[in-house]
Amino acid sequence: MRTRARLSGMFTAIASAGLVFAGLTLTTASASAQEGIAIPAPAVDEAKTSAAKETAIFAGGCFWGVQGVFQRVEGVANAVSGYAGGAAATARYEMIGSGRTGHAEAVRITYDPGKITYGHLLHIYFSVAHDPTQLNRQGPDIGTQYRSTVFPVNEEQARIAKAYIDQLNKARVYDAAIVTTIEPEKAFYPAEDYHQDFLTNNPTYPYIVHNDLPKIENLKRLFPDDFRADPVLVAKVGIDG
Repeated sequence: MRTRARLSGMFTAIASAGLVFAGLTLTTASASAQEGIAIPAPAVDEAKTSAAKETAIFAGGCFWGVQGVFQRVEGVANAVSGYAGGAAATARYEMIGSGRTGHAEAVRITYDPGKITYGHLLHIYFSVAHDPTQLNRQGPDIGTQYRSTVFPVNEEQARIAKAYIDQLNKARVYDAAIVTTIEPEKAFYPAEDYHQDFLTNNPTYPYIVHNDLPKIENLKRLFPDDFRADPVLVAKVGIDG
């Protein structure tokens, strides 16, 4: 199994040898072939309101890239990398890598429902943030900890997510069926500090260059009205900001 940690080590060795990264052919990172595609907006959604900020939790492979995408979406007040699906005692990076804790690398998004809806966040999640047709993996990262999962925080979110998955499957916008699971009533645990804002802090890190920076470009291309150049960072607003 090639985990992100092992692949990152390989990339670092290649980079230090002075090879041109863009010229590499990586069969295990083929991957994100169905990211960055235009898909229909959800037919079922919540209405924009003047309510207080709300929360969404998505898992779509390595949280570095998923966090980086949503930190650059207008209407998002915070995006925190973390773990969801397992117990508090195992919500640690060195443990979830086993794939046996039940956790997925996830991102908790705090958003203003007066500016952006849950359905629109799902629209970005399914078209830009990851490939929802990959089962228990994303690109080079393999294991249940990299699964595609929506963690709804209430019944309304679960209803919207299910309706959207059904809509996209019926529209056959992907080459394969969506494998995204819906796992309600799961606690979220923030990841270690060094994982927060990782994309912004490490823009030349080979894993980020190959797997995650293209997501940012796809966000800008597909959702220009939602894109903001200056990300909202955990370092500025805090874990609970």
